[in-house]
Amino acid sequence: MPAQSLALSPKDSSALIEQLRVLADWLDAVPVEDFGEATVLPGWDIRTLTGHLVMMAGGFADILDDALTDRRPVGRPLPAAVLVTRYRRDVDQIEERTATWTSDKSKDQLLSELRASTDRLQTLLASPLLPPAIQTPRGPGRLAEFVRTRLVDAVVHSDDLSRSRPAGAPVPTGRQPMAISCRTLAGLLAEQHPGKSVEVRVPPYAAVQCGIGLEGPSHTRGTPPNVVETDPTTFLRLATGRTNWAEARAAGKVSASGQRADLSEILPVLS
Repeated sequence: MPAQSLALSPKDSSALIEQLRVLADWLDAVPVEDFGEATVLPGWDIRTLTGHLVMMAGGFADILDDALTDRRPVGRPLPAAVLVTRYRRDVDQIEERTATWTSDKSKDQLLSELRASTDRLQTLLASPLLPPAIQTPRGPGRLAEFVRTRLVDAVVHSDDLSRSRPAGAPVPTGRQPMAISCRTLAGLLAEQHPGKSVEVRVPPYAAVQCGIGLEGPSHTRGTPPNVVETDPTTFLRLATGRTNWAEARAAGKVSASGQRADLSEILPVLS
């Protein structure tokens, strides 16, 4: 897989805005009396997850607003592969803040704020004055990479909501948002675990090589010695800790060939 650009891509920005709007529309169709239903995320109901989406979109817009107002450099940006691990470190703080902020808000309030934050975010992302590096909640990072990780957040939470209401219509996820999310997660996996012992394939969107433990044989042409292949949705869930390697293998969702074709040591990428 070619390296992802460090320049902000209009396609990435458009995919993020698209998925946030799709989420708002899907949530709008959930009956108000069901907003307190539990989701597949432990301790989070639909209201809390909606609040998290509002905080993500609004918080990102605030970051961009600050970047346009205060033009001072933010320091050397950290790689996205490092920044995403800090969310796991701060998960308790994030969950507590989300639950507190969301608790007294109605469905209408949350959806109104989600749509307003998405509109604001769209306007800010279109500014030609945005700097290449921004101050994220977990440290300085590259704007282009942060957009892609926020898209991953929107796409995986779309899947969370779909799994939480299996009897209803799933949250639609377009080809572009899913493709960018899979390429982003595959790239992060390769960056966090450099090497060439295993090739990870997520057709039709991504293929990367990475290392596991002590590097085994690598390849330059032909069929690699260790290959893992899975579908985009399963890879999304594996890479974000929604399912584990053993569960995906038992369900027949992963094809693995070669002695070192086992990703259990290096997943999830973020959670």
